Amino acid sequence: MSWGVTQRLEFIEFRLFWEGSINRADIMGCFGVSTPQASKDLTLYQERAPGNMEYDTRAKRYVAAEKFVLRFLDPDPYVYLTQLRSVAEGIVPAHDSWIAELPKADVALTPKRDIDMEVLRKILDAVRERASVDVFYQSMNKVRPEPIWRQITPHAFGYDGFRWHVRAYCHLELKFKDFLLPRILEVGSKGKSGVAGDQDWLWNNYFDVLIGPHPDLTESQKKVVAKDYGIDQGNGVLSIRYAMLFYVLKRLGLLDDASKRSARTQHIVTINRKETEAALEKAEYQL
Repeated sequence: MSWGVTQRLEFIEFRLFWEGSINRADIMGCFGVSTPQASKDLTLYQERAPGNMEYDTRAKRYVAAEKFVLRFLDPDPYVYLTQLRSVAEGIVPAHDSWIAELPKADVALTPKRDIDMEVLRKILDAVRERASVDVFYQSMNKVRPEPIWRQITPHAFGYDGFRWHVRAYCHLELKFKDFLLPRILEVGSKGKSGVAGDQDWLWNNYFDVLIGPHPDLTESQKKVVAKDYGIDQGNGVLSIRYAMLFYVLKRLGLLDDASKRSARTQHIVTINRKETEAALEKAEYQL
């Protein structure tokens, strides 16, 4: 099947699974296809996912059957919640979402970081061409309190939950570093590549952080925390790039000894605490 047809079949299944019904107008409104094409899509879905939907003559809509089996989508609630979050944050307009009836939702927003569009385009261009690029960068370092021009060879991007940075080889300090995109004030000319990204050991290697419920929680509380974090389903092991380790631990409240903080506010702790400290030191971060 073509990509367009596959997309429409996924849309049909999304609406049936999450909202219980769909009709031709829904497909036509979302994808701009003709009435005959929408009818063909519904017929094709019935052929590929027999028994998943039935036609309700009163509502003039197809409704999800009682025994519904996902054929085109992964059974992941985050598929739905990611769309809901994107609309709530204003990233995606409501009419571009696959959700027909958006429930009321809000997100704990953080200040939007000002990333210059042209800066991002030029950095992306350098990544694609595996070239170096001159950037006018404002560091928070005491040694360089004013912005300076420096040459970097970017190869990847990281997001810490609040800010985007570009991972790059720094020609000034002769090592791989993180450069926050909002602090790149200008981008100059491209040049010869420095050390390639496949030599960035901290980016290409992973460390396993073992997490578990706080020891001061009751047994029933530990069970629900295990369920909340997916620990009871084998997700108690977080495989994290060394280059992202500091950011992940900071966001989860695990940079210090979490077991010494109140279990009411810190629900998880690091099981392999000593090994994690050593991994942080290897990643050039100190607690």
